[in-house]
Amino acid sequence: MSSHPVHSEDPDRLYTVTGGRSSAGESTMDVVTLIVTECDPAPGMQSEHVKILRMCRSPMAVVEISAELGLPVSVVKILLCDLLDTGRVTARHPSSAPAKAQLPDREILKQVLLGLEKL
Repeated sequence: MSSHPVHSEDPDRLYTVTGGRSSAGESTMDVVTLIVTECDPAPGMQSEHVKILRMCRSPMAVVEISAELGLPVSVVKILLCDLLDTGRVTARHPSSAPAKAQLPDREILKQVLLGLEKL
């Protein structure tokens, strides 16, 4: 972890990391979007891409990746778009998970509550 605050990041380094891009385009990613690695790093890949692929073997939020790399979220989004475009990672918003499928049926919950009240 870098001991320097993010706002003091060397602009030349950020320019190099992003290939001179300042925007991730029409990205629908936000800070809580979960990123998951789909393949192992390839030889000759940019070091930040390699770090992201190693970090995201388990789902990791964009903001966590940013903190771990010590890079601004805007820069991390550009790097993630590169990886998304090549199919090396997938992204999903936590709210896109089918919440209803994970909740027990309302009637079952009522029965459990009634059972607990009888104890």
